[in-house]
Amino acid sequence: MTSGVYERRRRDISPFYRHRSGECLFSVASLRNSVHPGQPRAAQRSKDQAEVDPADMEDVEEVEEDETGEDENSKARQLTVQMMQNPQILAALQERLDGLNGSPSGYIESLPKVVKRRINALKNLQVKCAHIEAKFYEEVHELERKYAALYQPFFDVRSNIVKAAYEPTDEECEWKADEDEELTDEMKEKAKLEEEKKDEEKEDPKGIPEFWLTVFKNVDLLSDMLQEHDEPILKHLQDIKVKFSDPGQPMSFTLEFHFEPNDFFSNTVLTKTYKMRSEPDESDPFSFDGPEIMCCTGCTIEWTKGKNVTLKTIKKKQKHKGRGTVRTVTKTVPNDSFFNFFTPPEVPENGELDEDSEAVLAADFEIGHFIRERIVPRAVLYFTGEAIEDDDDDYDEEGEEADDEEGEEEADEENDPDYVPKV
Repeated sequence: MTSGVYERRRRDISPFYRHRSGECLFSVASLRNSVHPGQPRAAQRSKDQAEVDPADMEDVEEVEEDETGEDENSKARQLTVQMMQNPQILAALQERLDGLNGSPSGYIESLPKVVKRRINALKNLQVKCAHIEAKFYEEVHELERKYAALYQPFFDVRSNIVKAAYEPTDEECEWKADEDEELTDEMKEKAKLEEEKKDEEKEDPKGIPEFWLTVFKNVDLLSDMLQEHDEPILKHLQDIKVKFSDPGQPMSFTLEFHFEPNDFFSNTVLTKTYKMRSEPDESDPFSFDGPEIMCCTGCTIEWTKGKNVTLKTIKKKQKHKGRGTVRTVTKTVPNDSFFNFFTPPEVPENGELDEDSEAVLAADFEIGHFIRERIVPRAVLYFTGEAIEDDDDDYDEEGEEADDEEGEEEADEENDPDYVPKV
């Protein structure tokens, strides 16, 4: 279950969930560095920067006309120098180059009408393939639902052990250590005595304390959301469950966060539901690339008075313009907290979102998918850190493979009698 090969295969066959805008959901870093979804990079620049003063263009034309009799290389050098000194011309050229990037070569437009007609037939076949692919992902979702029911009994036992509702037997607690972890009998006896001494010095803990809090703190994607004031609350988190939509219902999944009774809120379960769609868009069927997460809904947290960590109170001093008197005003403002996860931005009916809301939702969808796909199935390995080490090993292996390939290329070049080094 924990091998890198198995994990890579699992990632490959997992449904590729995307935000409705088409933004990829697997990297917050790529989200931060990307342009606004659907907006060309060139559009990010100021229009004023891209506009060129006609006088500047006239200058360029005059240079071309006056120097027609000079050497071509000298002419090119002078033009280059003049362009390098004019940022507006450089911006215009860059915009033109950006516009050419990925543009058609003109070959398709040059084809005879009868050939274009056949291309349209191929496109119609492609649309039909997209609908078949959509059915494939719907069946994958059905398989996930089927196997989720098979996993759940084991997850229930895990939950009972964590919250001290069940004490595992000695046989269930036996674990075969790896070869490099095996200890001599003397070392085992010494370790056992030390553990017994520690147990005598402190009272017997119940279950596995702070299990889910530790999982969250071990995973960068989740720990970035945690604030210090969230931790006392998450100590009461006993389980996270994934519920899939019923057969015949629109595709969706719900994350359930189960809490023991606590002083912070009266809810025993907090929920977050993600609604998906697995069908090509009629207006752009070729953009279909697996199920899209269309929207998500949270829940209302019934906070105990004075315990709402998603809000904070600030005091501001205001000075009266006329009298010059100063008064202190108390305001309640939003506060950073993991529990803001349960109040995502609402998607309007027209589907239009501002850039900030778009970014928040894209990150939210990634987090929800990661909890469902990785955290819930492998919680104990994220608790111990082994799953994180496996993830790191995967990246290291890829890097090492790349290094090996480069080394092989260099060796081949050195052994090639006809190889001429680049200067």
